[in-house]
Amino acid sequence: MTLVIQQLVNGLALGAVYALFGVGFALILTKMGILNVAHGTFATWGALVAYFAVAELGLPFPLALAAGVLAAGIIGVLTDLVAFEPLRRRGAGTFAPIISSIGMWIVLLTVAQAVGGGSATSFPDHAIPAGPIRLGGLVILPAQLLTIAAALLVAFGLHLALVRTRFGAAVRAISADPRSATIVGVNAARTLRVVAFTAAAIAGLAGVLAGLSSNNVSFDLGEALLLKGFAAVVVGGYGDIRGAALAGFLIGILEVVSAQYISSGFRDAITFGVLLVILVARPQGMFGERRLVRA
Repeated sequence: MTLVIQQLVNGLALGAVYALFGVGFALILTKMGILNVAHGTFATWGALVAYFAVAELGLPFPLALAAGVLAAGIIGVLTDLVAFEPLRRRGAGTFAPIISSIGMWIVLLTVAQAVGGGSATSFPDHAIPAGPIRLGGLVILPAQLLTIAAALLVAFGLHLALVRTRFGAAVRAISADPRSATIVGVNAARTLRVVAFTAAAIAGLAGVLAGLSSNNVSFDLGEALLLKGFAAVVVGGYGDIRGAALAGFLIGILEVVSAQYISSGFRDAITFGVLLVILVARPQGMFGERRLVRA
């Protein structure tokens, strides 16, 4: 029984990383209408900047974490200004932004490889306390607790911001009808830049915590998160932050449990097989709403 609970804890910690990334990905996908395949590189750059701040500059981990999150947010805004804003002004539709994001993905990934090198590294041992916390027979690492707490706080805080603040109302209005939102006084350009910064910053946070938890900081760190983040958005329910977070936790638990009790080689196949069953049973996702379409 202890082993089962231990694996559930490990799954929650892994799922917290997916939940964080999924929340940021959901924000930019559902509120800006952009399938940004470069989003994984924001996580990579967050981790690389935080690592450099700790290992090279000797900054305390909280400051390094803040630097990584800020850097990812800035890169997200620059990506929006370069790759998406010109297309929005021209009404380029939905396909052109995908191609544009592929271009940004290749550029950011290539630069990350040149800066970080081709080999993986890890945060120094002194970044955060490494001593495990023992509860009965369970072993919980401080990095796991930090990741789970961050995922819950970010998901809950962002959901409240979107449903109970004027900023959230502006985001929803732009998502529904940008032209009408502008007519009623919403500053669409500024709001979308804040959304781009927030989504990328959350991805950067996920990248830093993923690198910390896995002892692996590399140029392709964010690539592993991209598919899981997209799955979390779809399974959780398009447009719902809570659903993306919950689905991220579910994916993490499925991965760890299937690797432990079935086979690590079939981990992804089992995980996405279960998610496929969920989507077949509930196409709108766990938190999505059915929409009646009349002929």
